Amino acid sequence: MMTKLPNPEVISLLQGKVQRIETGEGAVYLAGPIKMPINLMGKTVPFNWYCWLKSREETVDVGRLIAMLSEGNLAEFQQSSVLVHGDFQHAERALIRFHSICHTGDIFGSKRCDCGYQLKQSLKRIAEHGHGALFYLANHEGRGIGLFSKALAYILQENGYDTVDANLKLGFVDDARDYSDAIHVLKSLRSKPVTLITNNPRKLEALTKAGLDVEERVPLWGDVSEYNVKYLKTKINRAGHLNEDGSVVAKTV
Repeated sequence: MMTKLPNPEVISLLQGKVQRIETGEGAVYLAGPIKMPINLMGKTVPFNWYCWLKSREETVDVGRLIAMLSEGNLAEFQQSSVLVHGDFQHAERALIRFHSICHTGDIFGSKRCDCGYQLKQSLKRIAEHGHGALFYLANHEGRGIGLFSKALAYILQENGYDTVDANLKLGFVDDARDYSDAIHVLKSLRSKPVTLITNNPRKLEALTKAGLDVEERVPLWGDVSEYNVKYLKTKINRAGHLNEDGSVVAKTV
């Protein structure tokens, strides 16, 4: 059932804060910027937050867009977002991170992976650099297989499978993540070259294939422990993650 359209005041407040980005297959709607002070290592750092929604229906009418939201239960789906710091549009050098959601690592601080560490370190580096953006990709849980499937994969990992084989044995590909929507949003926010924080060559390849100018790649390793050393080695030996100095492979815990 369609809800009543919002009043003119609400539409007026939202009109300049919602951008439609054409994708060729519907549209991505980008809401923001929204002021977002972030606590980083006990210090408050100003960011601007954007959130986006992909839809096959296209409209320039904000009232219709709001009605679309109420016609489906969006709480059942994941919408991604981006934190922007500094003059991201115009700065000569800007750092970006495409961070795949990790419910267990980002929220609970799980030591089975290095995701929580990478999230915090990426935000810290962006803040220290002065200009950058962290894209939080909420449909990437478990490298794209979803949270429940990730739980099943964890059970297999506790019985000897590595992270790659666990996904494969459940009928998934090793890495099902897609970066196209995030790339559309990135292009709408910045046209100049970027520096990508990643160990994953697939992310670098996705950006360059989309015609983006990546002037540098910055590796991000750390938080190695007895709980995740096998996971990190699998990233390098089977998933192709780049580890120039060999520190993770060589480390024994």
